[in-house]
Amino acid sequence: MKIICIGRNYAAHIDELNNERPSEPVIFIKPDSALLRNGNPFVCPDFSQNIHYELELVVKIKKPGKAIPRAFAPDYYDEVSLGIDMTARDVQDTLKAKGLPWEKSKAFDHSAVIGTFRSKEGLTLNNCRFRLEKNGQIVQDGHTSMMLWSVDEIIEHVSQYFMLKTGDYIYTGTPAGVGQIASGDQLVGFLEDQELLQTTVI
Repeated sequence: MKIICIGRNYAAHIDELNNERPSEPVIFIKPDSALLRNGNPFVCPDFSQNIHYELELVVKIKKPGKAIPRAFAPDYYDEVSLGIDMTARDVQDTLKAKGLPWEKSKAFDHSAVIGTFRSKEGLTLNNCRFRLEKNGQIVQDGHTSMMLWSVDEIIEHVSQYFMLKTGDYIYTGTPAGVGQIASGDQLVGFLEDQELLQTTVI
């Protein structure tokens, strides 16, 4: 399986990092070794002094597909969750300044925290709220209606370039409010009012 991530999918997040607004989805990939299952602690790596949380809606692909038309995209996923794209921001800034790829800052071991999956039934994925609490305080409060590209548009676009396979995850981008973590932080993610994700930073 692979983890496909979409960057710069919320305008306010683009602005907070002073990034350029893209004309199409920004795609990067994490290996399966990046996964950190729900409830397991996140250990800050030694190579970074500035790890940021980025909460995202995640969809799980349920069958193989290539060049999927947008109208058929909902047939390729039944389950959704929340994930945190852990980012070594200091490493990323150095790489970006040199025009180099981001992998060392984005795809390191356990950088893709993943929560518990639930059925998409009862959710309107283009119109739902999700939030991240750090130590009991809301730090990210996102809404999928603010996405530049919807889940189905992302699937249409990504599948032009990569064969989607059963069990693949798509991280759909983070809203504004990203920030630094520190040892002892408790991170809890909610989709609507359902808790789907939690991890402790050590």
